[in-house]
Amino acid sequence: MNQSPDIQSMTNSAVSTRTSRILKELAKAPFSAKLGLLIIVVYVFAAVFAPWLAPYGESEIVGKKYVLANDTFLLGTDNLGRDMLSRIIYGARNTVGIALITTIYAFLLGGITGIFAAVIGGWTDQLLSRTVDILMAIPALIFAMLLLSIFGTSVPSLILIIGLLDATRVFRLCRAVSLNVVVMDFVEAAKLRGEKLVWITIREVLPSISAPLAAEFGIRFCFVFLTISALSFLGLGIQPPTADWGSMVRDTADLITFEDYTPLIPAAAIAILTIGVNFVVDWFLQKTSGLKDEF
Repeated sequence: MNQSPDIQSMTNSAVSTRTSRILKELAKAPFSAKLGLLIIVVYVFAAVFAPWLAPYGESEIVGKKYVLANDTFLLGTDNLGRDMLSRIIYGARNTVGIALITTIYAFLLGGITGIFAAVIGGWTDQLLSRTVDILMAIPALIFAMLLLSIFGTSVPSLILIIGLLDATRVFRLCRAVSLNVVVMDFVEAAKLRGEKLVWITIREVLPSISAPLAAEFGIRFCFVFLTISALSFLGLGIQPPTADWGSMVRDTADLITFEDYTPLIPAAAIAILTIGVNFVVDWFLQKTSGLKDEF
């Protein structure tokens, strides 16, 4: 059914007001936050439009191996003669995309179970919490390497295993902040009204903890991103010929002994995105906590 002109006008006005408010907040953001947002936008643009931005194919061998940077290959070639610039651009799609999917999966799994554990309490809370404690007692990178060695290094396995291990961290945070909310009067009133568990979780608890969860999402993305890159460097992450920044560092690491700094290019791509995301997370934490920082 079509909306009436008045309702349509009110909807457009609300959207315009919200957009204006967001733009004003961005204008007042510190330089570090603006720089972080710019970095994220550039990476997202490269990931989305990689096939059109890259001068060559992702796995196309276009020259001799270890060619130095020149007019034809702006960043040189790798150990197989593939264009480094093209693989850096495609790496944004693969590394960042897989890290984002993994982080979303970890938040859905850890967030839902963490909030439910706090709301339900009792033996459910104790069972979930002790299971998470056991998983967190094992070093995450070593545990991930063990599981990937058993179940294989396909992309689905990578997402499921790293997401499961990172969900334990999300669970601890969600449970901790939810425990402070479930004892408040409005949650108790909802329970006395006979509201369902899902309703209490979505309508009462989740809005009250959205700020720390949003900040944690950015931090957790950085950890997942670095974990995937580390596993790829060790040969257990994203597998060739798929372009990935961690494996690109490994493939060109021998050049360091010849004072060739080509391996630092994908390493810098990893570091710059991590810094950019942290800048934005720091700004968001300052906004939600009321602190002020002009840098």
